[in-house]
Amino acid sequence: MKSHYQALDGLRGTAAFSVFLFHICEMLVVDLDHNPMPHTFLAVDFFFALSGFVLGHAYDESMSRSGTTSRKALSFGGFVRRRLIRLHPMVVMALIIAVAAYLLDPFVGGGPRVGVKLPWLSFAMTVLLSLFLLPSPGLPDTFGETHSINGPSWTLFQEYIANLLYGLFGRKLRLGLHCLLCVASALALVWTAWHFGDLGHGWGWSDFWVAPVRLACPFLIGLLISRQKLNLAVPYPFFLLSAVLLAVFFAPRMGRFNGLFEAGCVIIIFPAIVAGGTSVGEIKGWQGKLCRLVGELSYPLYMIHYPFIYLFAHWKWSMHPDPVRLSLVVAALCAGVAGLAYVLTRYYDRPVRAWLTRLGQERTTSGAPEIPPQAAVVPVPAVE
Repeated sequence: MKSHYQALDGLRGTAAFSVFLFHICEMLVVDLDHNPMPHTFLAVDFFFALSGFVLGHAYDESMSRSGTTSRKALSFGGFVRRRLIRLHPMVVMALIIAVAAYLLDPFVGGGPRVGVKLPWLSFAMTVLLSLFLLPSPGLPDTFGETHSINGPSWTLFQEYIANLLYGLFGRKLRLGLHCLLCVASALALVWTAWHFGDLGHGWGWSDFWVAPVRLACPFLIGLLISRQKLNLAVPYPFFLLSAVLLAVFFAPRMGRFNGLFEAGCVIIIFPAIVAGGTSVGEIKGWQGKLCRLVGELSYPLYMIHYPFIYLFAHWKWSMHPDPVRLSLVVAALCAGVAGLAYVLTRYYDRPVRAWLTRLGQERTTSGAPEIPPQAAVVPVPAVE
């Protein structure tokens, strides 16, 4: 049975809620120099490191048996199916929410876009491409994102690329080449950070090439941590390592050395946090329950929050609220989106994933199974 690292659950939740707050702050202040948490977009790079660790921890053993006479080997198709069941139901729900929010936004163009002149063919193409997490044409009143109907989807697109590459080549990656790729990708990341002065790029068409650069280094290092079973002994890992993450996110910008600081966080600090998060397995009592809760909410919260950020921004820019009213709306926004994430987790994501899993098992057992029934479910850590 694979270990269950609840501290990593909690850390993923800390990062996801930080991204939500960061996007709110982006709509309240002029630029990153005035943003109270100017490095929080690095949470994306932390997610990539977690992803590398999780895939190695959950699938290395089962996929390494492929090509042998063992019937317990997990095929590439089986791996892809499991990842889609884990991730894509929330992609679909987030897209539905994003389309509704975009069309019904009452604070842009004098009212909801339904019935208003809109490039419908382009919009339909954007929705279709977004269903498969593919980059799409930009929409009016967005910021030029590659995934303009739900901006954060660009990171999940990269996540899917990493999953496919892992499924195809990951198990064949030898230690020497793995280390070489880690060094090469780290150098590319350092150059990119120095070139721009920060790593807050890759989400728009103008610098789309940065996205795979940001993916490669932390993902490969996270995978290496899993395979070499690296860990750091950290007491109270969820709280102490969350404090380290928040210290990174809230640190002031570093002038001409800002890019090097952010690259150092991705290459050194985040891997150390991942390694520290594996120092303990199950966490007892209320701390463990807290880790499970914020960890389970992290993915739906991350996927659904941005359409509400747009609604909030357009309301603020059109209504010019006083500070008290603005504060109340921000508090309601945080509570409402977190509550919606919980409802979707409990009443949509869990049931749909369970149904799809049962459906997949019935299909593999009705014919010639690629995985026998006793191996149909591989234990996966909650950070997945």
